[in-house]
Amino acid sequence: MTTPSRRRLPWPAALPDAARGRIEAILDDLPEHRRTTFALRVDRWWADLVEGLEPYPDPAAVAARVLELAAAAYRDREDELHLLDERRSLMPDWFQRPEMIGYAAYADRLAPDGAGLQGVTRRVPHLRELGVGYLHLMPLLQPRPAPHDGGYAVADYRSVHSDLGTMDELRELARALRGEGISLCLDLVLNHVAREHAWAQAARAGDERYRRYFHVYPDRTEPDRFERTLPEVFPDFAPGNFTWDDELDGWVWTTFNSYQWDLAWDNPDVFCELADVVLFLANQGVEVLRLDAIAFLWKRMGTSCQNQPEVHQLTQALRAVSKIAAPAVIFKAEAIVGPNEVVDYLGRGRHRGKVSDLAYHNSLMVQVWSMLATRDSRLATQALGRFPPPPPSSAWVTYLRCHDDIGWAIDDGDARRVMIDGPAHRSFLSRYYSGEFEGSPARGLIFQHNPATGDARISGSAASLAGLERALEQQEEAVNLEEQEEAGRAVDDAVARLLLGYAVVFGFGGVPVIWSGDEVAALNDRGWDAVPEHAEDNRWVHRPRLEDSRVREAEEDPTSPVGRVLAGMRHLARVRASLPHLHAGVDAELVAAPDPGIFAVLRRHALGPMLGLYNITETPRAVPGWWIREQGMPAEATVDALNGYPPNRTDDGSVWLSTYQPVWLVQR
Repeated sequence: MTTPSRRRLPWPAALPDAARGRIEAILDDLPEHRRTTFALRVDRWWADLVEGLEPYPDPAAVAARVLELAAAAYRDREDELHLLDERRSLMPDWFQRPEMIGYAAYADRLAPDGAGLQGVTRRVPHLRELGVGYLHLMPLLQPRPAPHDGGYAVADYRSVHSDLGTMDELRELARALRGEGISLCLDLVLNHVAREHAWAQAARAGDERYRRYFHVYPDRTEPDRFERTLPEVFPDFAPGNFTWDDELDGWVWTTFNSYQWDLAWDNPDVFCELADVVLFLANQGVEVLRLDAIAFLWKRMGTSCQNQPEVHQLTQALRAVSKIAAPAVIFKAEAIVGPNEVVDYLGRGRHRGKVSDLAYHNSLMVQVWSMLATRDSRLATQALGRFPPPPPSSAWVTYLRCHDDIGWAIDDGDARRVMIDGPAHRSFLSRYYSGEFEGSPARGLIFQHNPATGDARISGSAASLAGLERALEQQEEAVNLEEQEEAGRAVDDAVARLLLGYAVVFGFGGVPVIWSGDEVAALNDRGWDAVPEHAEDNRWVHRPRLEDSRVREAEEDPTSPVGRVLAGMRHLARVRASLPHLHAGVDAELVAAPDPGIFAVLRRHALGPMLGLYNITETPRAVPGWWIREQGMPAEATVDALNGYPPNRTDDGSVWLSTYQPVWLVQR
């Protein structure tokens, strides 16, 4: 009896015969349908892969090399993950759907004290009540010994921080989350590794191959030329962009800290190494990779060495590798850049929809806090309105707070167009949210003040920036009925401001992400500097542990400030999930309301428009009925999706919004 010959696999014609043979040998033991699927994916993504590798002298050779890595990862991928790949291929908009809510936290601060990765699973019921379908755990791969920039100085991409657990436990956590419908997101630091990473150790030991993994210079000639146009990321405690290393006998590029060595992405060996890391993490069950510091990958003399075209090409190539071996995985770009540049990380022009699937909408966060401080929406409408729409297959990540400080990314041109002085406004926002401005209810901390430019960023929890910390202090200090009533109003306003901010984030589209603790109105961590390695970085003030007692208080007393916030966040998630208008494939249009105290966002869906109206002031406001009708929504034929009833209307047909009230108008 003869064995039937194998069917010829549908490889792309451009794949070199030698590479084809090596790949087929790797896949040899797989069933025919699995081998066919891999070949079909290579054929689908080959052009994107080779095009993305054009910064290298021989793109096809690098593509063939990296496909061998992809074939090995595909061969070793668990059946459960192969099934997820098939589901996601049939539902490519899974992350764009309105029921998708994200949550971000440090694993050790989300889990009960000392419980590590195993303890994160205990939070799943809490997350599901919030509607969470995507959990971003902040950097948890093995870092160097402290200081390690909050985990962003990675010493080993293939092991977990020993304080949290093991890679086996991470794989089990991913499986448990997946079973509950929650996708795991992890940080992948692309721009640099720790000085203690094996590649850096080999370079310091004199290995020329690994020395070429980094930007090393024998003297200050080239570094000084680069420094003329390079900004400083941490001017307070890490000035400059280069560090002398005695063992290297040279100056090494260190954009962030002296112990974080920038990788030389102009070396194709570096690309292949990081592609292999992507595949490794995908096989652990990670479904979203946050590409940290992606804007910095490519260096070019005479520029800021950020946002260079090669960054988008190489990310496209990385994404193509991932789509071939593990199409369930998506990329999230951590690129905190201007509106004309951030869309490039989702893909524009020939890279449209081919770079990352998600990108942070940092400007939305900045503009929400700016509106709450000024009670004026005109700057936000101007600035957010000129964002190019993202590709329909991608999504913004929207958020009110994150692990980082708030840098006041106010464009001077946008400010001038609404008769505001940009530098003065940035200075005002720093003073307002640090509590220095008279009448401000905020309790933030100045971070990285730069005397040369006057720029200052802000640290602080969302609740403390919204005024809840100060209002609660007022309640404690109140000695008579009048002071108690005033403090009570201050608490109500703070809660309303916090929920309004999240209503904007949830109603803007994209993937809204809750920063851990915001759902229970966590205040600034007064003991943030008790950990020695945190003492010089006040961003830890808004990275508190999620305390069981605070969650219990919110559950047991829905009338308390924390209870009202938790109930409000859950309600926003439920309503959002019911509105197809909030699918990320629907563009957000910024429209200028007649009253600058109202922020307005219009979304045009096939089922009819949705108009988000947000009163950003502490006084009631009215939106004229004629103006709402001009947006294609007669007020008399609408319902406020947030409460299920027609909106409050005045005698002249205007829609009435109370203090800090959000309204999501849809057609009945």
